[in-house]
Amino acid sequence: MTIEEAVSRVRPLDAAAMRAAEKRFSDIAMPLGGLGLLQDAIIQLAGIQRKPVPIIRPRAAVIFCADNGVVAEGVTQCGQDVTATVTRNMGQGRSTMCMMAKSIDMDVFPVDIGVAEKFSFKGVVDKKIRKGTENIAENAAMTRDEAIAAVKTGIELAENCAQQGFRLVCGGEMGIGNTTTSAAVTAALTGAPAARVTGRGAGLSSEGLHKKMQVVEKSLAINRPNPDDPVDVISKVGGLDIAGLTGFYLGAAACGLPIVLDGVISCTAALAAVRLCPLVADYLIAAHCSEEPASALLLQELGKKAFITAGMHLGEGTGAAAGIALLDLALAPYREMPTFDEIGVEAYKPLK
Repeated sequence: MTIEEAVSRVRPLDAAAMRAAEKRFSDIAMPLGGLGLLQDAIIQLAGIQRKPVPIIRPRAAVIFCADNGVVAEGVTQCGQDVTATVTRNMGQGRSTMCMMAKSIDMDVFPVDIGVAEKFSFKGVVDKKIRKGTENIAENAAMTRDEAIAAVKTGIELAENCAQQGFRLVCGGEMGIGNTTTSAAVTAALTGAPAARVTGRGAGLSSEGLHKKMQVVEKSLAINRPNPDDPVDVISKVGGLDIAGLTGFYLGAAACGLPIVLDGVISCTAALAAVRLCPLVADYLIAAHCSEEPASALLLQELGKKAFITAGMHLGEGTGAAAGIALLDLALAPYREMPTFDEIGVEAYKPLK
């Protein structure tokens, strides 16, 4: 499926299914709006799946792994080799995300879309576009054709999830330096200054953070990404993981799959997908607000409120996993609670 085909296939949510879900919530024996944002998400899920009682099993996490040439600028605490190490661990089911996903019965598919090291890791899907990106403080991250190829790879992986029968998906990423590229993409798409969208990542000092902000500013000045063209932005100052996630979210929406967002990098890609196709926003469910400073801005741009604000900033899809666990909890009473009529209690009345 091409980018244009995916855009054309995204449908508005089913209003009748959403009304039926709202009616169910008003009938079951709990205070009106008692589950808050989780209740809103279930109604949204009903609209996405086009039926009043949504099903979110089986579910899959697709983790896009890629290296970023900007690490040469000293914007990270660890070296580029860590990307390959964690990717290998994911293939073996030994990463943080894998452990969390196992506890909620979710399949994890790590994808090498641009790891610099040449390898063939068991359990890792090989979709390598190139061995990492260029240093965005000196050059464009990649060519436009490479960015398009990465977006199309994400679309393809979403199609695969739909074909395998998954009912809900989330995206994750692994790539040393990707909080720098996501800050640059966020600044380009929103017009926000580098200082507002750049965070400490995996633990930079204050001096390191200041340098990172300067690198983001420099990359924007050198590459001059076009904010009206998300593919141009990603190709110039983004990363292969962000490009893959952008396509994955677009493709999932085109296939009618609900998407649970992760943290700041995930939301950066989601904003790019929404700029390509505004209807994608209806398929996005925000799990958590990351500790990274751009997270709140991105959620605002997407028109989303997150379930969780827990100071998380791990990545890999871990925040999405936590959000899915909460959706499981909320769906239990939605499906099984008796109605007010069944227990002989007068229903709550909406406030006027």
